[in-house]
Amino acid sequence: MTTATRLKGFGAAIVAVAGAYGALGFRDPVLSENDRGNIYSIRSKINDVNAVVPSREVQESVLMAASSVNPLDVLVVGGGATGCGVALDAASRGLHVGLVEREDFSSGTSSRSTKLIHGGVRYLEKAVFNFDYGQLRLVFHALKERKQVIENAPHLCQALPCMTPCFDWYEVVYYWMGLKLYDLVAARHLLHLSRYYSAQESIELFPTLARKGNDKSLKGTVVYYDGQMNDSRLNVGLACTAALAGAAVLNHAEVIDFLKDDVTERIVGVHIRNKLTGKEFDTYAKVVVNAAGPFCDSVRKLADKGAQSMICPSSGVHIVLPDYYSPEGMGLIVPKTKDGRVVFMLPWLGRTIAGTTDSSTTITMLPEPRESEIQFILDAICDYLNVKVRRTDVLSAWSGIRPLAMDPSAKNTESISRDHVVCEDYPGLITITGGKWTTYRSMAEDAVNAAIKSGKLSPTNGCLTNHLRIVGGDGWDPASFTVLAQQYVRMKKANNGEVVPGVMDSAAAKHLSHAYGTLAERVAAIAQNENLGKRLAHGYPFLEAEVAYCARHEYCESAVDFVSRRSRLAFLDTDAAGRALPRIIQILATEHKWNESRQKEELHKAEVFLETFKSSKNAHFLDGKHTGLGL
Repeated sequence: MTTATRLKGFGAAIVAVAGAYGALGFRDPVLSENDRGNIYSIRSKINDVNAVVPSREVQESVLMAASSVNPLDVLVVGGGATGCGVALDAASRGLHVGLVEREDFSSGTSSRSTKLIHGGVRYLEKAVFNFDYGQLRLVFHALKERKQVIENAPHLCQALPCMTPCFDWYEVVYYWMGLKLYDLVAARHLLHLSRYYSAQESIELFPTLARKGNDKSLKGTVVYYDGQMNDSRLNVGLACTAALAGAAVLNHAEVIDFLKDDVTERIVGVHIRNKLTGKEFDTYAKVVVNAAGPFCDSVRKLADKGAQSMICPSSGVHIVLPDYYSPEGMGLIVPKTKDGRVVFMLPWLGRTIAGTTDSSTTITMLPEPRESEIQFILDAICDYLNVKVRRTDVLSAWSGIRPLAMDPSAKNTESISRDHVVCEDYPGLITITGGKWTTYRSMAEDAVNAAIKSGKLSPTNGCLTNHLRIVGGDGWDPASFTVLAQQYVRMKKANNGEVVPGVMDSAAAKHLSHAYGTLAERVAAIAQNENLGKRLAHGYPFLEAEVAYCARHEYCESAVDFVSRRSRLAFLDTDAAGRALPRIIQILATEHKWNESRQKEELHKAEVFLETFKSSKNAHFLDGKHTGLGL
């Protein structure tokens, strides 16, 4: 389809979208009198300044106490975004809830995203030109949820402008009209209006943008807005919020079998192994929700060995580059790569993230990016930048597995859904899978609704998560970091044992404020009062105090838990993460009373984990067109 032909379709599309908005019925829910009373109670639990999450031991004891006579209402299997979202939703409805996660919260796909909270520009394009009502509905829904996610976790999420370069005047008109349509679809959930910038204005905003592409000069750019997040911090925040709301959440606890009723064969519980202690126990529940992401089929097959697979796994690879590849506060979208994919280049936590790929893969606990996929991303951004794109600049590279879902009850599998699927293909086991980070909240709502129906549960109120900020979000303000900078110092212990004061500089204060929200002062107090104010890695704002805080208040049970999901050092700079490991393990050993053997084991596991992040140092490659200095 030519660009000119596409332009003709936009007029009709705009009229259709305007008419469809009312028909789709996406209206914000109105709370009943009863729900309003209950949400104040839940908020007070979450936002209590003295509240701390129950200890791991307490959470395990709650799960062990759930018997056949007094079962949980809902047990969630899987601690990713959707699983933790289900636990929070169900707990806030007054249900008795448990959650178990085989590894750590956000250890799978949920920590390996593009870090975007988006409506889906590509899906809107498909909806318009394929006259696909289903795709249009997905975009409407995702844009509504995008705004909700940002409002529920303001310290971890923000709007991000993304620049689309145009090297042809047809492209200028095409992308301007397409992104104005995106604005129109967002309606009252709009973040900011899209707009056109001239070539000169674009270079000023994005200095590393190429002035020529495919022998054509830059005609300008169209900038639109989507959301950006710190994905695993948001996921951990959901887990801790669910715990404060009353859910018993336990990471590093694996479901190894289901318990079934002797007569009806309905699932009535699970057999769990605590992977840290080796202890095994049974937990009973009226309904089990399978939210295991790419691993949901293996959970389903524990219940029914003959269950038809519903996951079509897809690999998404991302790389991290130095900050000079992109300016702070402006992303770049490469709308068409050689094979038709879209590649983003986004500023993230002081570095630049680029991705993603979309290729079939096998399901594994530690997916690794292929060198060809890393090179594909480098090649895709190379033509749009005036920076020499070098393989040696890659600070980290990782692969995540998207759980694209097929409904097992569907008559054919011709179209794999980018939407989510909720099904009960075995009595007592609700499976929720597919979808994307942006829609985790509504996915969780659908799963809890299905669980209530399956288990004939009696919630005290309806869904409240539209109106519920996660822990650290309520009362947070972008200027909150100034309190940390003015009122706290970083007490640092030198190698000779001497304690010296250090300033709580703006970089450290902003980092703490954005990572922990209104709880940042707790971390700053540890840095000041317990002499844990040193940085863990040169050039990064992560502090020793964070290791202690996360061990005490965020269920951080291993070095990998901290280096990849509580902080993001493994994702930002694999080599820096490796250098920080000994000190991280030392602090965790003090907090968890590890012996020397456990500390050695932690170091080995963390080093193996970091080997799966293909930074320029640990990758074995011939640099090809991306020639680095010194090679």
